[in-house]
Amino acid sequence: MRSLLLLMAALAPVLSAVEDPVHWTLAFDSKSVPPGSKFLGHLSAKIDPGWHLYSLTTPRPPIATTVVLAENPAVAGFKVYQPKAIVKLDPTFKVNTETFGEEVTFLYEIELKKDAPVGPLDLTGQVRYQCCNDTSCLPPKKKTAVATIAVDPAAKAESIVIPAGYTEFRPASAGTPATAPATPAPAPKQSGFGLFLLTAFGAGLAAIFTPCVFPMIPFTVSYFVNRQSGTRRDGVLQAVVFCLGIIVLFTGLGFLTKVIAGPFGVVQLGNSPWVNIFIALVFIVFGLSLLGAYELTLPSGLLTKLSQASDRGGYLGTLIMGLTFTLTSFACIGPIVGPLLVASVQTSGLQPVMGMASFATGLAAPFFLLALFPSFLQKLPKSGGWLMRVKVVLGFIVLAVSVKYLSTADQVLQTNLISHEMFVACWVVLFSLAGLYLLGFLRLEGIKPDEHLGIGRMLIGAIFLIFSISLVPGLFGYSLGDIDALIPVQAKSSARLGGGAEASGPVWMTDQYKEALAKARQENKLVFVNFTGHACTNCHWMKQNMFPRPEIAALMKDFILLDLFTDGTDSASEENQQLEEKRFGTVSLPYYAILDADEKVIGTASYTKNTAEFAAFLKLGTNTKQTATIQ
Repeated sequence: MRSLLLLMAALAPVLSAVEDPVHWTLAFDSKSVPPGSKFLGHLSAKIDPGWHLYSLTTPRPPIATTVVLAENPAVAGFKVYQPKAIVKLDPTFKVNTETFGEEVTFLYEIELKKDAPVGPLDLTGQVRYQCCNDTSCLPPKKKTAVATIAVDPAAKAESIVIPAGYTEFRPASAGTPATAPATPAPAPKQSGFGLFLLTAFGAGLAAIFTPCVFPMIPFTVSYFVNRQSGTRRDGVLQAVVFCLGIIVLFTGLGFLTKVIAGPFGVVQLGNSPWVNIFIALVFIVFGLSLLGAYELTLPSGLLTKLSQASDRGGYLGTLIMGLTFTLTSFACIGPIVGPLLVASVQTSGLQPVMGMASFATGLAAPFFLLALFPSFLQKLPKSGGWLMRVKVVLGFIVLAVSVKYLSTADQVLQTNLISHEMFVACWVVLFSLAGLYLLGFLRLEGIKPDEHLGIGRMLIGAIFLIFSISLVPGLFGYSLGDIDALIPVQAKSSARLGGGAEASGPVWMTDQYKEALAKARQENKLVFVNFTGHACTNCHWMKQNMFPRPEIAALMKDFILLDLFTDGTDSASEENQQLEEKRFGTVSLPYYAILDADEKVIGTASYTKNTAEFAAFLKLGTNTKQTATIQ
């Protein structure tokens, strides 16, 4: 194993190397020109799909392209022209930039000296540029392109015509344009939004197979299809209205959350320790109910009034019936809705509304489809003991989820009552109990003592036991991969300045922005700022899995490392929130920025599992220091 790790570390630079996606050529309009004349040169770049480079005038960050002509004794002077660039928000740097993609040609207007020697003349175009795609940037590169033109007194002088859309750029020196301060820009849309909606829809479909919902399907669909009055078309329309009742309630729940919390408040709501404690307690109540400790029911008076309203008939009555159905089934679907709603409020925008609408659509879709094709009702599995088993297993899962929310509150409050090991132990026990229950070793309702153990139940029980056993290494400090994002960071991995950091590990400053800038100025280093959160799952994953990788750790040792927590209950967290929102125009977590001692932004990045992408981002800082004298 040690040899394999050494081999991987040795190959990391090779594997992470990316071939330059930009290919440069230089050409002239004429084959020969007389001394003392002017002529046009074309410096062209072919850019691989998905990549782009920046204009000569784009503000920093990123690094603008620089185009010059190498000194030549036969050249009296030159001008550079560039075409119109595309202005758009750069997802890597979070600022508006001017870019070129696929292909771009810069023009040289070259003037020869009157005493230029006759014969072939080699001219060299020099370009320095930075190439990026939508997720990462390559280090700046310097390239040259050479072309030959003949100096002939008998040749005809060119008539110089600059194409429409080109503007002159005067490179008075080899330097790039002055750096513009980073301007706040809205954070780009999360690439996982579509996956979130699909997950919400799938959760709605899964909620069908709960004891509170599944038995209601035949009765409800039969009510629409076999109405004593009205056509089948009317029955289908009634089913549509019934489904709208379900969708309206859940979408309204998401919209209410959005309105109450506001765009930044939803993040605070998702990270609030008191909200997480409340959710954990609700889940514990739900979980014990699902395990059979007691039965949760809505007040009978409320259900009676809603039932009477739905009995009045018509579309309004059907709509109310949909609302009533949703409320009566909430004891089973509430544990599914809870995590979904909390996951949605941990981001801004319309995600809470769209997430609830997608969930409700998944929950209502089977009712509508069965109303269209009622013959499929006969093919549905009959209600029975399997529904009760689903309920009990869901109870164990809900209790495991409640541990996650209690842990989130514990981390934000910094009470340290739920350690990494305790969290893992809780999950090992709860998921083991679910597996033992399905295999018949744990006697709860839903499985009779003499009931036959089917293949399906045996395999599902085995999956729960395999999962719980796979968590055991986490008790001894080993990485659990993606699951690390849900678990509190181990104490040995959270070393901070003055907090007993290990000698071999990186030293992180915490909530000390000004001190980190001063330290960077003193040591002539850049600052790596990590906007993070105690309750941020992706932040945990990056800290546990990305930062320790050899190729990443080797790059990070050259920075002053700074953690800025934004979800705490102290004033420092509030100041960090304001800094991230005002300076970078985002409230997303995790969010990374490389700054110099004067607070100039070198680059920004966010959560990624791509090691090469994150390494390329860190190399922005390394190459900025190395190339500062040639910009």
